[in-house]
Order: sequence, then C-alpha cells, then structure tokens
Amino acid sequence: MKLDIGGKNGPSLAPLAQPFFEQPTLELARSLLGCILAKETPEGLTAGYIVETEAYIGPGDRAAHSYMNRRTKRTEIMFGESGLVYTYVMHTHCLVNVVSGGIDNPEAVLIRALEPVYGEALMHERRGVLETVKLTSGPGKLTKAMGITKEDYGRKFTEPPLFIAKGFPPEAFSTGPRIGIGNSDEAKDYPWRFWVTGNPFVSR
Repeated sequence: MKLDIGGKNGPSLAPLAQPFFEQPTLELARSLLGCILAKETPEGLTAGYIVETEAYIGPGDRAAHSYMNRRTKRTEIMFGESGLVYTYVMHTHCLVNVVSGGIDNPEAVLIRALEPVYGEALMHERRGVLETVKLTSGPGKLTKAMGITKEDYGRKFTEPPLFIAKGFPPEAFSTGPRIGIGNSDEAKDYPWRFWVTGNPFVSR
C-alpha cells in the first residue's frame, strides 16, 4: 500500500472524528484496516497503515480483560467512551488498543501490526533492526517503533499526539482466530482477528 503523504514539513494528517470510533466493535476492527496510526514525539513523527487488528467483546468474551465486567485500575479506561487509548504491558511489551463499545460497555480493538509509511528511520533506530518488514509486524514491535508507551493510556485517538487518520480501504481482508489466547476456552476460536490479505507486515 502506498500513499504520498509527504510535504515540506512532513505529512498533513487529520485525526478521524469521534463518530468513526462509535461503530460496533467488530465493524470498527475491520474499518481500522488501512487507516493510519500516527504518534508525535520530540524525536519526530512516525506513522503506519494498520494492517492487522483483533476485537475483544467485553463481558462475554473470555479473552477480554473486561470479561464478566472485570473492573480494575488497568481496565478502567475500557468503561469509558469509544476512541480512547488503552495501553498495557504484557511480557514487558506495551500493547495499544482502541476502546470501543461506548460508555460502560467495555470492549476494545487491539492494533496488532502496521506497515510503516512515515518516520521509518526513527522506527529503525528505536527497534534496532535492519529489516523493515520486521519493524512493526507485531503488537509489541509497533509500539516500540512508534514510541507508544503506558503514558499514552487514556488519551483520545481523535487528537494528537497519538491519533488515527484516514488512509484507504484495503482491496481484501481476511479473518481468523485471535493469537495468544489459548487458555480462553471457546473464545480462542472466535474469528475476531482481521488482517489485510497478503500484506507482509501482518504478524503471522
């Protein structure tokens, strides 16, 4: 996927408005494919096309942090309005999610992989890897490449410094079971993972 967003002062990206994030969670997970995730930091701007997502459908989903309306300091943000940033650390890696479902309906979409589109040199510096295809091909990789941290928890994806902008819809997408949730009984088989068909940056 290619999109010329370059300019004298870098790309001109406008965050998507709130109504985009108020789609039902499964629709949002699909609609996010092809959108641009961007992060502004003192070191510079990084951005990439979202090429893989996973939906987590709250209280009835054994794989969701908010299963059975579990409300903790970590999950509290999931009970807020759609479009908020939910970051958490798992196995030392920070992961980033889009809160969905609306107030008091704790659902979320995990952003699993990106295709770099801006700030690639900075991504390489942060990740310390030479192969571009390995920069953002996983949920922990992409946050490190983009400088997304736990401090982004609670921000809004509708405004900088961490925001989602319009890209373009992929020609085709695929669906399948989510990854790394083998202990979640029947939920491990739900086809709630979405990815851009054939994109080399998809996690696996």
